[in-house]
Amino acid sequence: MAPRRPRRAGANRPKVELTSSPVPVTAAPPTPDGGLYAAVDLGTNSCRMLIAQPRGSQFLVVDSFSKTVQLGAGLEASGKLSRASMGRTIQALRICQSKIEKHGVRRMRLVATEACRRAKNARDFIRQVKRETGLTIEIIPAVEEARLAVISCAPLVRRDSEQLLIVDIGGGSTELVWIDLSGVAPEDRPRSIMRLNTGFDQQGLGDARVVDWISVPLGVATLKDQFGDVEDDGARFALMSWFFEESLANFSPAKSAQPKAGFQIIGTSGTVTTVAASYLGLRRYDRAKVDGLVMTSDQIDLVIRDYLTLGPEGRRTDPRIGRDRHTLIMSGAAILQALMRIWPTDRLSVADRGLREGLLYAQMSADGVLEDGPFL
Repeated sequence: MAPRRPRRAGANRPKVELTSSPVPVTAAPPTPDGGLYAAVDLGTNSCRMLIAQPRGSQFLVVDSFSKTVQLGAGLEASGKLSRASMGRTIQALRICQSKIEKHGVRRMRLVATEACRRAKNARDFIRQVKRETGLTIEIIPAVEEARLAVISCAPLVRRDSEQLLIVDIGGGSTELVWIDLSGVAPEDRPRSIMRLNTGFDQQGLGDARVVDWISVPLGVATLKDQFGDVEDDGARFALMSWFFEESLANFSPAKSAQPKAGFQIIGTSGTVTTVAASYLGLRRYDRAKVDGLVMTSDQIDLVIRDYLTLGPEGRRTDPRIGRDRHTLIMSGAAILQALMRIWPTDRLSVADRGLREGLLYAQMSADGVLEDGPFL
C-alpha cells in the first residue's frame, strides 16, 4: 500500500501567528493569584496536557496529564474514528477538564492533529467533546504542527549549526523541517528559529531560511498498522524503515549530497526520548537527563538492536520502554533509523518538548506576560 501524499511546503499553507519557543519546564505549585495557562495536545495515540504559569522568561509547570487513548485505532482501515476510541479519548479529556477547572485556568488552547485531520467524522467528534466536557478542540493544519515543533526546539539549536533538520515523530504523522542557518550569525541562530513565527517563507537578511518542510502521514501508530500482518519481527522492522524512507522521495533535502559541516538533527517525540532513556538505562524516566542529550548514530543503533533482540514480549516487560509504548517503539525506531540512514551524521539532539510547550509559550507571548525569549 502506497503512503498518502505528504503535505509539503507551498501547498495551501495558512499563515499561523506564533512567537518564540518554550523553555525547559520545572514543577511549581499554583499561586493564589492565578495567571495559569493550559495546553492540550490530542494526537493519534495520546492525549497530553500541561498547565503552567509564566515566570520571568520561562514557565513553570503546575500540573500535567498524559494518557494513551489510541484515538486513531482503526482509522487506517475505516477512515473514521471508532466509537471505542472516541469514548476513551473523551474520558481522558474529562480528566483534563477537571484539572483545568480545579486550577481555575482561563487561558487555554486545545488542539488535535493528524487523526482528526484525516477522520471523516472528526467534526462530529469535536462537537461531542464540546457537549460532554465543555472543551473546545481545534484541529490544526500540518504546517502549524510543524512550526510548533520547530519553535519548541529553539533552545537546543547549537551556535555552530549551519544546516538544521528538526523531526517530530507523531502517532499519525511525521513532520520534517530543513532550515538553512548559514546566513545567520552564530550567536543569533537559536533566536532566529523563534523568529519563524510569521511563517516558513521569510527571506530577510540574517534570517533562518526554511529550505523545505514535509508532513508524512506515517507515524508510530499508522506505520505499525500498515505492517501488522508481517509476523517476523526483524522483517517487519526493515520493511517499515524502507517504506518510510520511500515516502521522503519528494522532500528536496533528501536528494541532496552529504550535509555540510555544521549539520544538526533534533528529534522530538516519544520515540526519540524513549530511545534516549533506554540508552541511559533509566528504569524511571527523568526529563532532566533526556532533554538536550546528544546521541551518536552508533548509540542509537545499539539501542535498536537491543529492542530487536528483546522481541515483542521482552519489549513489553522492559521498564525502560514502558507499557504504553512497547507496541509502537519499533515503528518509531524504524522511522528514526531511516532518517539517520538518509542523512549520515554521528549526532542526534534529543528534545523532550513539542506541541504543548509551543502552545503554552505562544499564548503567554501573545499576552505579553513573558520576558523576551528563553535565552538570557
